[in-house]
Amino acid sequence: MPFTMLSRFLHPDPRIRRELVDLLYTSLPQVSAIGVTSVTGAAALAAMSGDTGYAVIAFFILVTATARVFSLFRYKSRAALFSDADVVRWERLYGAGASAFGLALGMLSFRALQLDDAPGAWIAFGLSMSFCVGMVSRAAIRPWIILTTAAILLMPTIVAGLLRPEIAYKLGAIMLVFFWLTLREASKHLSAAFVERLEAKHRLARQATHDFLTGLPNRAAFFQALAETREDFAIIAIDLDGFKPVNDRHGHHAGDDLLRQVAERLSSCVGSSGLAARFGGDEFMVLRPVGAGEAGREDALALARQAILDLSMPFLLSNIPVRIGASAGILVSPGVTRAGSASQLLERVDRALYAAKRAGGGRCAWSDENAGLERQAG
Repeated sequence: MPFTMLSRFLHPDPRIRRELVDLLYTSLPQVSAIGVTSVTGAAALAAMSGDTGYAVIAFFILVTATARVFSLFRYKSRAALFSDADVVRWERLYGAGASAFGLALGMLSFRALQLDDAPGAWIAFGLSMSFCVGMVSRAAIRPWIILTTAAILLMPTIVAGLLRPEIAYKLGAIMLVFFWLTLREASKHLSAAFVERLEAKHRLARQATHDFLTGLPNRAAFFQALAETREDFAIIAIDLDGFKPVNDRHGHHAGDDLLRQVAERLSSCVGSSGLAARFGGDEFMVLRPVGAGEAGREDALALARQAILDLSMPFLLSNIPVRIGASAGILVSPGVTRAGSASQLLERVDRALYAAKRAGGGRCAWSDENAGLERQAG
């Protein structure tokens, strides 16, 4: 299925999309069981009847079943390295494998009805229904895969039934169409309920790591990111100058709006390689990897100055231009051999921030890493 056609079935949140695909690839017990059963049944039909058609279909079932099991192991071993685009490709691969296996089982039923082999038709139909039952457990995860596979699985049986002269076969074929429609409705409802639960779980997880007002990561998320940093990094503590008068004059709603705009500017300033977090009130923290030695200090200073400049530009609050300022404290530390714990690092950068504010605001100050003293940076 082309990506453009598949896009409308994909969940817009890559994290939820990945979790759904991860769940798809936990189906090894079901896939293995139906694979072994189907290969055994098809091989038995080929051996008992001596029909070449049965033998070809049995081989096709064996190939598709083996490929599906192999893909399950392959995904599990490499999933941690996949990008969002890789996850989408593996979802399509799962759908293709399930559809190919469904087609093989459908052709087994078609051949049995074509040969007027009643025992063979009974075995083939039983295998098809077993496959459908197994797929129902995946219906809540990715319904498009189940519905596409079920249609491919049932179509040869429906066609064979309609081609038979007996009215009973024709009625049975029509009933299979209604079975697919019932499966479609059940899948839609199951999927909607399941995805809603996943979305609620992710919302709760986000609330634990993100500030509810600005959407920025919170203190807990900042500490987590800091703990995972393995290269030289800069911490920049930022406090707004003149925020309280704006909040008092224009009201708390305007103050909240101002904080959201500040968050947007800081996120843009830091870029995708860093992280801007809100620590509470009008205090923010920035974390970004920097180069080693003096180059890293220059990078950190440039970032702090850019943040102060960005926050000094006018903000619009209900179409009223408002100006504030910002002060910053800067600390640069090696990632692996960092001096002190995370709390100690934040204490030092906070001292630098307060030194900048005491100096009149609108500027930044360094936290001296040797003596714990602060000196003016500009």
